[in-house]
Amino acid sequence: MKQMNRRDFISRSGQGFAGVALGSAVFAAQPRKVLGANEKVTMALIGCGSRGRGVMAGMVKNGAQVAYVCDVNKNRMVSAAKQYAGMQGRTPKQEIEMRKVFEDKSVDAVLVSTPEHWHALATVWACQAGKDVYVEKNPSINIWEGRKMVEAARKYRRVVTSGFQNRSAPYGFSARDYIKSGKLGKVVHVKCFNLLGGGRWHGRADGQVPAGLDWDRWLGPAPKVPYNPGVHSMKGRGGWGSYWAYSGGLLADDGSHVMDLARRALDDPDHPQAVYHMGGNLAYNSGREVPEIQAITYDYGDFVMTCESGNCMSFMSKTSGDVRYHDKFPYWPQNSTRIEIYGTKRMMCLGRHGGGWQVFELGGKVVDHEYGYHPDREHQPNFLECVKSRKMPHGDIEESHKSAVLVHMGNIAYRVGNQRLRFNAKTERFIDNDDANSLVKYEGHYREPYTIPESV
Repeated sequence: MKQMNRRDFISRSGQGFAGVALGSAVFAAQPRKVLGANEKVTMALIGCGSRGRGVMAGMVKNGAQVAYVCDVNKNRMVSAAKQYAGMQGRTPKQEIEMRKVFEDKSVDAVLVSTPEHWHALATVWACQAGKDVYVEKNPSINIWEGRKMVEAARKYRRVVTSGFQNRSAPYGFSARDYIKSGKLGKVVHVKCFNLLGGGRWHGRADGQVPAGLDWDRWLGPAPKVPYNPGVHSMKGRGGWGSYWAYSGGLLADDGSHVMDLARRALDDPDHPQAVYHMGGNLAYNSGREVPEIQAITYDYGDFVMTCESGNCMSFMSKTSGDVRYHDKFPYWPQNSTRIEIYGTKRMMCLGRHGGGWQVFELGGKVVDHEYGYHPDREHQPNFLECVKSRKMPHGDIEESHKSAVLVHMGNIAYRVGNQRLRFNAKTERFIDNDDANSLVKYEGHYREPYTIPESV
């Protein structure tokens, strides 16, 4: 099969973006200052962990400049400022309060790379202040938050993209076009895998707030609780991904990427009409809040999608760097984060964060393929280009929200007792299930002043 080059990708994936309209409104208004094609986008980093620093480094390499670094952990903030001073020859300002950063009219855009429970509020505040936003995945911790992010982006006419990098992968677009061509036949079943290694979870006792950390600001929208070293770490990522107040667990962390790429390859279907969940802490019987094993089925009406997620499969592995950056394919049977797309004629295996795709017939015969590489190198410049052009980014928050809803639907079905739940795509609420709807928005969860209003 003919390989798609970068020129083909840019031409095909960018078609029609300039004329995109939402209802009767143009997608995005001009920013407060119109940036020329060769001007630098002035950015602020909100959350100075390893992922955020890495993404911002990519932005700098693609022509952005960092004006601020913002974190509630002073040590990380100082370190990040030194990193970007070395890269750009200019030391960013340090600021613990993100709202002060948003008030600076010289800042064009922000990168939100906080823990997940801060993503929605930081994005809404930034939009209200007239900033464009790159927000890391998973965009939200519940369905209501995600919808508010979309509403804020549209109301204030901001470019808001997510850290679902696969939306910029050239091989993701070619997989979509291949499926649309009908060469797989009618797609009837899609299987998403998120089967990772891990170990037994152990809780830790509360402790003293470390020097250099503003714990109240770290908690932000989440309930006020004592500091716990099992939730937060001054040096590493911390264990917040095991708690519902801050995360959607393993499904939100890596499973969200897989299901988002599956939606992209399927030409972005709307919400499923029902979800069914089975699973729990079956591997280690640990006391963590989020489940160790999840088997989820999504009913899309004319096809079924499943997601199998877990943290006890040491014999599985993510796509290696050797595959992500070279013309190679993973060993699909033991690839942790693959997608299998079954048509009535053929099946496709599709890799997350590189790995490309292959199409198989009976007997393992490969009939078509496309190599694919880690898509950060396309995703970051796409955001910067859209800040200048006001075009819709590949990872626009509307579709990113719909992918995040898959995470929330699966987790809610687990939290209400491993049920089958019917879903109203228009209202984004569950049908005839009050327990499930109580988790669409975390009522009683948010605290002042860290709240998102109903009308953003």
